[in-house]
Amino acid sequence: MTMDLAPEHDEETRLSAQAVLAQQVRELVDAVVLTDVSEDEMTAVTAELVALTERLKAARRDRPPVPELTRGGFRHLGNAVTGACNPHALPLVIERDAEGSRADLEFRPTHEGPPDSVHGGVSAMILDHLLGDAAAAAGRAGMTGTLTIRYRQRVPYGRLVVGRAAATRTEGRKTWVDGTISLPDGTVLVEATGLFITPAPWVNAVAE
Repeated sequence: MTMDLAPEHDEETRLSAQAVLAQQVRELVDAVVLTDVSEDEMTAVTAELVALTERLKAARRDRPPVPELTRGGFRHLGNAVTGACNPHALPLVIERDAEGSRADLEFRPTHEGPPDSVHGGVSAMILDHLLGDAAAAAGRAGMTGTLTIRYRQRVPYGRLVVGRAAATRTEGRKTWVDGTISLPDGTVLVEATGLFITPAPWVNAVAE
């Protein structure tokens, strides 16, 4: 007796459905933050959400979707910044060009810190990930050692801003990366410098 493994496309279809679900949850969270419905309506919606939550908890994995290498590159669907299946994520979509890594960003009301502005910690999280991607794009994938942030102007939500990062120098297993979040016209809102350390096992794996 033999057992046929489920085709890979079946898993991809399920993950695509989970990504759609995650996006709907993002919209739900925004709606919760901005809602002005009556108390009775909020109570009714809460009851429905309790039921929906229990349905999703009927079958659970031990951890978020595992990072993997695909034909399109590294994919981490559960990542807090880029994960399409993680409602916490924007999700950040990074493109790489000759200048490093870039991403068009549009923060949501759920990211508010100061009134009408994105929380500084959210900006730092996005830049940390973007700088890390730039290090990897330069062939120097590593873990964040230090991250220095300079807040120059408030970052608005609900408007397009642009994130950019590029590796500037290397020394042994250390890589320094600079990055910014700016308005489309180039006005810099936040600057960041990061030091990334490539773990020795990663260096050895590449060498082999």
